[in-house]
Amino acid sequence: MQWLNFAQFILPLILVLLGWVVGRILEKRHYASIREREQALAHVLVFSTRLPPPGVAQHRSSLVTGSVVVSSDYFKTFVAGLRNLVGGNFKSYETLMERGRREALLRLKAEAAAQGATMVIGLRFESSRIAGSQTPCMEVLAYGTALKP
Repeated sequence: MQWLNFAQFILPLILVLLGWVVGRILEKRHYASIREREQALAHVLVFSTRLPPPGVAQHRSSLVTGSVVVSSDYFKTFVAGLRNLVGGNFKSYETLMERGRREALLRLKAEAAAQGATMVIGLRFESSRIAGSQTPCMEVLAYGTALKP
C-alpha cells in the first residue's frame, strides 16, 4: 500500500519533468531551425505598410500566406495552470506565440520567394485558439501582398 501512494506522487512528477526536458529540447531545435531559415530568406523584405516604399518600381502582385498551428507541451500547460491560480503573465505561452508568429512569417516569405517575389507589403497577422483539446493549440496566420519585379 505504501508503494502505491509513493507511485501516485512520483508518476505525475516524472511526467512533468519529462515534459519539461522534451519540451526544452524541441523548442531549442525549433528556434535553431527558425534562425537558419530567417538568414536564408533575409533577401525577401517584409513591410506592414499598405504601399511599397518610395522609389520601388512597378511590380506584379499576389497574395501570399503562411500558417502554422502550434501546441503547448505538458510542462508549459502545467505551469500555466499554476500561474492561473495566482495571476500574472503567462511567459511560457509568450514563447509559444513568438515561435508561431516567426514560423508563420517564414512560411509566408518562403511562399513569396517561390513565386519570385523580393518584397511583401501589407503584412498582417491573425491568431486563433483551437478549441476542443486539453492542450492549448493556436493557429497563427500571416498574410500580405507579394511584389514580383
